[in-house]
Amino acid sequence: MTVLRGITWDHPRGLASVRGAAAAWRREHPDSRVEWDVRSLQGFADQPLESLVAGYDLVVLDHPHIPVAHAEGLLLPLDGTGHDAELADLAANSVGLSHRSYQHGGHQYGLAIDTAAQVAVYRPDLLAEPPSGWGEVLELARAGRVLWPAKPVDAISSFLTLCANSGAPVTAGGGFADPDAGAAALDLMCRLATLVPAGCLTENPIQTAERLSTRDDWWYAPLAFGYTNYSRAGFRPHRLAYVDIPAGAAGVAGSCLGGAGIAVPARTAQAGAAVEHAFWLASETVQRGPYYACGGQPGHDAAWRDDALNLDSLDFFRNTRRTLDGAWLRPPYPGWLDVQDRVGTLVNAVLAGELTIEACLRGAEAAYAGSLTGRAEAPR
Repeated sequence: MTVLRGITWDHPRGLASVRGAAAAWRREHPDSRVEWDVRSLQGFADQPLESLVAGYDLVVLDHPHIPVAHAEGLLLPLDGTGHDAELADLAANSVGLSHRSYQHGGHQYGLAIDTAAQVAVYRPDLLAEPPSGWGEVLELARAGRVLWPAKPVDAISSFLTLCANSGAPVTAGGGFADPDAGAAALDLMCRLATLVPAGCLTENPIQTAERLSTRDDWWYAPLAFGYTNYSRAGFRPHRLAYVDIPAGAAGVAGSCLGGAGIAVPARTAQAGAAVEHAFWLASETVQRGPYYACGGQPGHDAAWRDDALNLDSLDFFRNTRRTLDGAWLRPPYPGWLDVQDRVGTLVNAVLAGELTIEACLRGAEAAYAGSLTGRAEAPR
């Protein structure tokens, strides 16, 4: 009996999906079993990868960890393992940049089994049409109907989305943020922060979705990573509908790309079996079948286009696809995760009224410059 151990993140989208798929795998492979452990959503975002890979054969991870994995040899490259035709198929069926996000240094270190970006979400039973632009968002917020997850990791995600949507993505000009674009993004975020409940500054997208789907006080959130679970009948008392982000200078392009990939630790003693399971999990048949049915948010284009899956989820996939196709990829270099943590704390402090916009932008530039020490050039 082959037993593979994996670690994912603690939500039905992250855990029930792979455990349900593992049951299907066991039926197809009676001599093999996959067991899954979990870590928190915050751990998924920023727990050092080195502390995760020890003792596991599979790991579900966020793509900004990939440059660190490449530099430190923590993950097994999936190219050259006898699955290159499958890799080509997955690249051709990527939703936006999700497949590319797990590439670094000429190698593919993960497979996009889950695709997400910041999108908008609302209660269709309470709000006939969601806002189409930021003026309408602020108007609805003044009426007390808006939530917005803005704990540090989500606050920096919103900042990144707004900068990219304005046509000035961070790091594109050599520094961290264009001064005018950064100030405009923070100004909009501050205006929104004064109109939503104070608790939003400590919330993540799951907590926001829980409040929207269990109470009638709030109707809408403009920027939150999508969770198709909340669009399905019976998951919570009320279903949520996900749509494209509010339009800005670049339309609905520029949203911060998230999602999750499946990777194989380099030190596993069962590389062959782990790689086989990873490609099986990322395949069209599994993504459209047991992975979605058990709560997953697929990364395969065929699942996003699937009529039955869209019908089941209030057209979650079709109604957010423009945002996903135009999503922005965070800078792929080893120092990014530290910058994300540091700047997220600064942005959150601005929203709380504890720091000025100018001080935040200066601190962000310093954090970014420090992360480039020893590098020949800035990432682009």
